[in-house]
Amino acid sequence: MGRRFLHLPPDPQSGFRFRYLQPRIRRHPLPDGSGGRIFGGPAGRSRRPNAQRPAGCGVRQEAFHVALTATDAPYSRWQCRIMYYWYKKVKAMEGSDMGGFTRILHSGDSDNLMDEIPTVVVQPLPRGLDRGYIVLNRPWAFVQWLENATIEEDYILMAEPDHVFVNPLPNLAAGGYPAAFPFFYIKPTSMRRSFESIIQWREAPCQMSTPSAQLEKIAPTWMNVSLKMKSDPETDKAFGWVLEMYAYAVASALHGVQHILRKDFMIQPPWDLEVGKSFIIHYTYGCDYNMKGELTYGKIGEWRFDKRSHLQGPPPRNISLPPPGVPESVVTLVKKVNEATANIPGWDNGR
Repeated sequence: MGRRFLHLPPDPQSGFRFRYLQPRIRRHPLPDGSGGRIFGGPAGRSRRPNAQRPAGCGVRQEAFHVALTATDAPYSRWQCRIMYYWYKKVKAMEGSDMGGFTRILHSGDSDNLMDEIPTVVVQPLPRGLDRGYIVLNRPWAFVQWLENATIEEDYILMAEPDHVFVNPLPNLAAGGYPAAFPFFYIKPTSMRRSFESIIQWREAPCQMSTPSAQLEKIAPTWMNVSLKMKSDPETDKAFGWVLEMYAYAVASALHGVQHILRKDFMIQPPWDLEVGKSFIIHYTYGCDYNMKGELTYGKIGEWRFDKRSHLQGPPPRNISLPPPGVPESVVTLVKKVNEATANIPGWDNGR
């Protein structure tokens, strides 16, 4: 049975047409055009500890598989460990539709988390093809994984290392429509002029495609659109660090896939002040405050939590809580990080 997306970048709002669509095929050539497959060596090798199901145990129809793309850099590894800790804890809660878990490691070689986190190793893009934009490896990683994976669930949650699950996450997809979070910085209509050099704008909405096999159909197009947009200097400059996210929006429009936008999918401190009934904390932004509890964004605060402060290794256990007056969302994030690091074996040795 085909897979269906559960969480993707936001709705393309119908209307992007890319000129260089590659037909969906089962044997994908290398993105540099050299042909063949790149599953030699460790690529495609799967280690799935604790992933076995009891004999005769089926999968709920609404269950979704959590797919996490990552590298083997220390910065990525410590975030993955925290993310996986909270996946396991929240999965067990009533109301959760979480199924299995896979970390898609697109570094080409195994790392020291293979026995801790269910992992599949795939190859990165050929050297130089990402032009220093490592996120381009994400769609290519999904193409490789989907071609070789055996997934029991019919839905897939595309997750990232800096996600912390805070409430039981049900399957939010409905009626053949995948669910998505509306990132405030993704505004297709405002980028119309930038698209026109390589993308044909369409006023009419796309027709809906059959929900089955959405992921397999979108992923190769997502990869090709990302590479094409990155190779065009003007387009690359216009879209910057969110280019790959816009490329997904283009690819989904090409395949007629629209989305249910759920603002409660996640929060992003420090801008969102309360967790409420949201399901994920996405800690992509630094949180800087003075000792009065006032946000000093753009200026290093007297108190701060920023994942980028820990590029070479994990943050310490028992991070100090923020001062009084700091929003509940930031306090909750720090408490979640502290709980995970207190309970993950070997945290202090920087594994």
